[in-house]
Amino acid sequence: MNKYETLLFDVDDTLLDFDLAENAALDRLFDQEKIATTPMMIARYKEINESMWRAFERGEVTKNTLHNTRFSIALKEFGLEVDGEYFEAIFQKYLQEAHHFVDGAYELITQLADNYNLYVVSNGKTITQNKRLVDADLAKYFKGIFISEQTGYQKPMPAFFDYVFERIEGLNKEKALIVGDSLTSDVKGGLQAGIDTCWFNIHEIDNTSEIRPNYEIKKLHELYTILEK
Repeated sequence: MNKYETLLFDVDDTLLDFDLAENAALDRLFDQEKIATTPMMIARYKEINESMWRAFERGEVTKNTLHNTRFSIALKEFGLEVDGEYFEAIFQKYLQEAHHFVDGAYELITQLADNYNLYVVSNGKTITQNKRLVDADLAKYFKGIFISEQTGYQKPMPAFFDYVFERIEGLNKEKALIVGDSLTSDVKGGLQAGIDTCWFNIHEIDNTSEIRPNYEIKKLHELYTILEK
C-alpha cells in the first residue's frame, strides 16, 4: 500500500521551468515595445517581482497590485514611465505561450497518474497556468487544478488549502503530500495545513529559514524514492 494517495504539485519551477518561460516572455515584451534592456534592468525587475510575490504570500498586496504595478515600478527606476497594466497584459500573453518542462517533469507526472490522485496548486494567474498546462499536455493527468486567482486565496494561506481540501473527495490528509519549490508558499502552506511537504530545491540553495520540510529533493526523479518508502 502506498504511503501517499494524493499528491499536490506546484507549477512554476516544479513542473514547468519558469525561468526559461519568464525570460522568453520578457524578451518578446521588450522587443515589441522597442525597449533596449540591460542585464541590470532585468535583474532589478526580477528582484522587485520576487519581493512583491513574497508580500502577496503574506497578504500585504493584492494580486492585481502585484501584476499591474511590477513593471511600472521596476522601469521607473531606469527613467521609464510605462503603463504597468498594459505591460502586464502583453507579458501574460507571451508567458501563456511558454511551457518549458523542468527536467523529468513530464515523465514523472505520466508515470504517477496511474497510481496517485494528482492535483495542481499554484499561485499563478488562472488563464495563464491553465493554458500552459494544456499546451504542455499535462492538464489531463490532474484530477483538479487549483489556482489562487480562481480560489480567492493564495498559498500559504490556510484558506487556500481549506478550499482545495473541500474539493478533493475522500481526502486523507495523512496520505497527502505537497511538492513545490517554494519554502514560503508550498512548504509553509503545507505544514500549516497539516500535510507532509517535499521541498523541490531546484536551485540548490541553503535553507536558512525556520521552515523545515518533511523531505527535500534536488531532482524530480528523487521523488520516486520518497514515494516508495
